[in-house]
Amino acid sequence: MKTILVIISILIIPNLLMSKNIQKATLGGGCFWCTEAIYLELKGVTDVKPGYSGGHVKNPKYKEVCEGTTGHAEVVQITFDADIISFSDILEVFFMTHDPTTLNRQGNDVGTQYRSVIFYHSKDQKEVAERVINLFEKEEVYSKPIVTEVTEFDKFYIAEDYHINYFARNKTQGYCQFVVAPKLEKFKKIFKDQLKK
Repeated sequence: MKTILVIISILIIPNLLMSKNIQKATLGGGCFWCTEAIYLELKGVTDVKPGYSGGHVKNPKYKEVCEGTTGHAEVVQITFDADIISFSDILEVFFMTHDPTTLNRQGNDVGTQYRSVIFYHSKDQKEVAERVINLFEKEEVYSKPIVTEVTEFDKFYIAEDYHINYFARNKTQGYCQFVVAPKLEKFKKIFKDQLKK
């Protein structure tokens, strides 16, 4: 009997406690160092990986993507628990932490690799993305039209190891101090109730 209870506690109980509603979101909103740092702080997000999506070259490298010849965007692939945070909430953070009105540009980062893009993983995600964009435009959150692409997800190529958790490991680097850190602070003020403890 004791053996059966041990097996139940090891195998069955953890599975009951785990959410069955784990989803992925793949988003491009400029440099992936910024977006990764933001989503790592968000409650309900279990993993964030920087990488490349939307291009025509297999296994692209950072240098190639930066040259703009692969068609890829710098993106983050977010794994989240939809019982804690909805895809709609993920997108609200996305739209409030980059400029979705500038075509192929975020600040001084210019090129198609910095385009604003949502790679939807399901029909439901596509509908949510279109609804959120329509709402932001109806509410006139921005003075210019939103140019964010809504494109079906195909492939995600994880970035090189040195990009992973870049901000946390390189806080004194110039770009991190002057671009990533201010974005992160602004995000923390706006979404303070949705941050991880």
